[in-house]
Amino acid sequence: MSRLRTPLSQVKGLGSAKEGTSHFWTQRLTAIALVPLVIWLCFSVASLPDMDYLAVREWLSSPSTSIMMVLFIMVASYHSRLGLQVIIEDYVSGHAARTAAIIAVTFAAGVLAVIGVFSVLRIAFAG
Repeated sequence: MSRLRTPLSQVKGLGSAKEGTSHFWTQRLTAIALVPLVIWLCFSVASLPDMDYLAVREWLSSPSTSIMMVLFIMVASYHSRLGLQVIIEDYVSGHAARTAAIIAVTFAAGVLAVIGVFSVLRIAFAG
């Protein structure tokens, strides 16, 4: 098998990072998890009597709704981070720029997830 590798790659020891399969499956599993969560969200929002502030706040203060919303926020933010990472790895050419972009996306996804979860929990426990 080593006959297929160039002498330079043998010296540098570069090869597969064995990381792509895990990333691929994680992204597919989060996509599968999002299907029922998005269906739940669509039907739940559509079943609200009216879309005013108080109705949405009352809807989010329900324990089952707030748990499902927290799950949705966490899975959606992780799934979007994985997808944006693939896009960055495919289209950003410089190593430093690619690394900085991946760090920025990871940080932004984490901050947005924390803000979303905090908002839902604040409504759930205050309402």
